[in-house]
Amino acid sequence: MCNSQSESFFEKVYHTVRKIPFGYVTTYGEIAKLIGHPKSARMVGWALNKSEVILPSVPAHRVVNRNGLLSGKNHFANQNTMAELLESEGVKVVNNKVKNFKKYLWYPSKH
Repeated sequence: MCNSQSESFFEKVYHTVRKIPFGYVTTYGEIAKLIGHPKSARMVGWALNKSEVILPSVPAHRVVNRNGLLSGKNHFANQNTMAELLESEGVKVVNNKVKNFKKYLWYPSKH
């Protein structure tokens, strides 16, 4: 969990997403659990939708839905950007879904 009680929900999301290792993905729900709001997966999505102008940058492309679908792909510069970024990190994507999802899944609550 994030250290500062004064951080906003969005800041906690950004802080946590920055910890996702290169070549891995996690889910909106896992992020929500880690920051202490287990029923706020959709709000995590909203936060990531607003993250493109945040510095340091937030690797929002590493967050997918619970089934490995690239559900946030429409919020990038073009619909292929999310898949291209993941593939550049070695994550296999087929039909807008992470192939072998469990292989690439990072559980922040276990770290």
